[in-house]
Order: sequence, then structure tokens, then C-alpha cells
Amino acid sequence: MRISIFGLGYVGAVCAGCLSARGHQIVGVDISALKIDLINSGKSPIVEPGLEVLLQKGVSNGNLRGTLNVREAILETDISFLAPPTPSKRNGDLDVSYIVEVCEQIGKVLPEKASRHTVVVRSTVLPGTLKNVVIPTLEKVSGMKAGVDFGVAVNPEFLRESTAINDYDFPAMTVIGELDKTSGDLLEEIYSELDAPIIRKSIEVAEMIKYTCNVWHAAKVTFANEIGNISKALGVDGREVMEVICQDHKLNLSKYYMRPGFAFGGSCLPKDVRALSYRASQLDVESPLIGSLMPSNAAQVKKAFDIIASYDKRKVALMGLSFKAGTDDLRESPLVELAEMLIGKGYDLKIFDRNVEYARVHGANREYIEAKIPHVSSLLRADFNQVVADADIIVLGNGDEMFETLVNQVPAGKKVIDLVGFMRQTTGAELEGICW
Repeated sequence: MRISIFGLGYVGAVCAGCLSARGHQIVGVDISALKIDLINSGKSPIVEPGLEVLLQKGVSNGNLRGTLNVREAILETDISFLAPPTPSKRNGDLDVSYIVEVCEQIGKVLPEKASRHTVVVRSTVLPGTLKNVVIPTLEKVSGMKAGVDFGVAVNPEFLRESTAINDYDFPAMTVIGELDKTSGDLLEEIYSELDAPIIRKSIEVAEMIKYTCNVWHAAKVTFANEIGNISKALGVDGREVMEVICQDHKLNLSKYYMRPGFAFGGSCLPKDVRALSYRASQLDVESPLIGSLMPSNAAQVKKAFDIIASYDKRKVALMGLSFKAGTDDLRESPLVELAEMLIGKGYDLKIFDRNVEYARVHGANREYIEAKIPHVSSLLRADFNQVVADADIIVLGNGDEMFETLVNQVPAGKKVIDLVGFMRQTTGAELEGICW
């Protein structure tokens, strides 16, 4: 394909080298004459192992050249990758001025083209950047319609410095955020030879995926460092600890705990987070990430309450009281906390949980229920249908399969709030999810 790449910094230069090596015709564009001269002489403008070899090969076989001329680059290619820098502002916001400048330059040339041109953002940009900045700028300057007269997509990169060539050739996934199907098809064709899943989403989802990956990586580094610091203070080698932690691919390195939803609870996680945080403070070891887990968890319970309160209705059915389906364990259940908030604010609350109902009569947790939460357990009802019928708001609290029917067919006149993730769609006035 004929591809122009705007911005020959880290991302742009690597993409230019890798794409030209795969036989694509690449025109690199930058405002720096020095970078253009380096590219045209087959030299790398950045330090990256293996890149200069690719650039030399691309220049020598005619697949790669650099230019300062934006008009020339647009008229000679069919797709443009935008990879200008997006640095932080002093307040932490993203500076997209370089992207705006490139879009203005491209927009001026688009009306001259007889064929369709596709603009693809490779820079890391916050969700909403294409919708609120890139597309309006291109449309305003060109006088053309995005998705009709020209294509638009976002294609976040997942390249690590010092291993970028290998990361490009052997990616974990390729993410395409498309405004229109034609743009997505074009990008999929470019990446079809890579042995990795191609994931096509809306533009906003793709933008958010990139940020989520980067922040998650930062969280993992910070978590490992905090565990290492606490371990050292306890006379333990944190490297040994984390080496074993990373061998567990069933829970520790898996998708099991990686689903947005309600707060965590149960007999283990809350008490162990608190205990480790307390021990760290005793040892004068700062662990702000670990120390933030319980406040963040409490905020998720408060968020659920705020969603309920926003509907200004007083009759609430809480479907589920144990912290997860398939158990009668109420210890530190966030649903008990939610129920107590609702009771405290005077809501007419009824609760259905078939496992807890059984435990209240027969189970080992009977003493806990009667001694610790009698004010909550007194609101338990055994009749599923009656609890639903008496409520204006139905809160799905745990993953009991009985509750999914209330999402698939919302009872007439009721509001359903899903804290679990039963919902397959995120639209509909009668349904609302806690994180979707």
C-alpha cells in the first residue's frame, strides 16, 4: 500500500521501517529537516536496535523516503498514519496541538484528491480526541465529511522501547478503532499477515484500550515495587515473592479479576489488604497504591448507592446479599454495606438471596446472621417474584443465574441496576450498569 507517516519520532520511525520492510510504499513526513535527511540517508533518527537496518533497506529498495512536503505526501498515498507527539500539559492534560496542526495541513489537501484518503491516528490520545478534535478539524478545513468523503480510524501502537521491532512483528493483538467499515477493512488488510488477533472496535473504545493498557502496566510496576519494599522491611526478598506470584496463571495473571463491576468482599481480600497496609505503616514503608485499595473499594459501594438514589424512588429490591453467587458467606460483603446504606437512608428495602435464606434457617452462618446483621437479615424474603413485584428499583448484586432473567426481560415499570455484568447492551432507559 501507499502510506504516509506524519511524525518520525519513536512511533513513526519504527512504523516506517517495519512497514517498508513488508513491501509497502512509505513516505515519511516531519517538520524537522534533520530527521528527513537522516531517513533519506538510511539512518535512524532514534536509538532502537535493528531499526537502522530496516530503514537502510527501505531507502535502498525504493520503499521508503522522507519529505517536508505535506501536499506531496497526501497526493502520493492512500492512507496517512498520524504519529506526532502528545506530551503532557502542566496540569496533566494531553497536549494535542501537534495533532491539530497535522490535521489542518492534511485537511487543506484532501479536496485535491480524486480518490478516497484515510487518516489513522497512531499517537496515544484520550478517548474523545478523534470525535472532538481530529474529525472536526479535518472536516472544517477540508469541507468534507468524515466516514463519507474520507476515512478515519485510530490504531494504537503497543511498542516498547528497545524491543519495538519484535513487538511490531509479533504483537499480542492489533486494535483498530474505526469510524467506518471501509477504513477498518483497509487497516485489517495491512496487518493481515501478522500472527495476532485483529480486534475491531469503535474509535472511543480503541482509544480507551490504549490508555488502559499503559496505566495497567504502571499499576503492575508500582504494585511490585510496593510488595518489594514491604518484603525487604520484613527481611524477605521481594523478587522471590513476585517470581512465584507470576507463576499462577489461573488467578494472578489472568482475566479472572479483570472485569469491571461491584466492590470486592468476602473473608479474605478486605482483611488481608488492611493487614498488609497496617504492617507497612508499622514498618514506615510507604505503599500508597496498596493503601488506596480499601478507600477505592468503599467508593464503588457508594457509587452503587448514588445510582440508586438518582432515580428518586424508594422501593428497592436487592437481589443477592452474599459477596458472590454460590455462597452464603456474608463476611465483609459489599452488598451488606449497600443494604445498610439504603436502610440508613430510609429506603423500603427487600432482599432476596436463596443461599443466605437457606443459611438463615439451616446453615453454619446462622449465628453470624442473627448476631451481626439482624437488621439486614430481617429484610430477607423467600419469594423471588414477590420481591420483584414490590420494588420500583431492582438491584442485581451477585451473579446468581436467576437474576439474569431480569435483564433479558425487565419487568414493566421497573428500573434494573446491574452491578454484576449481566447486561449485553449499554442502552435502554430501564437498564443501567455500574461501570457500563
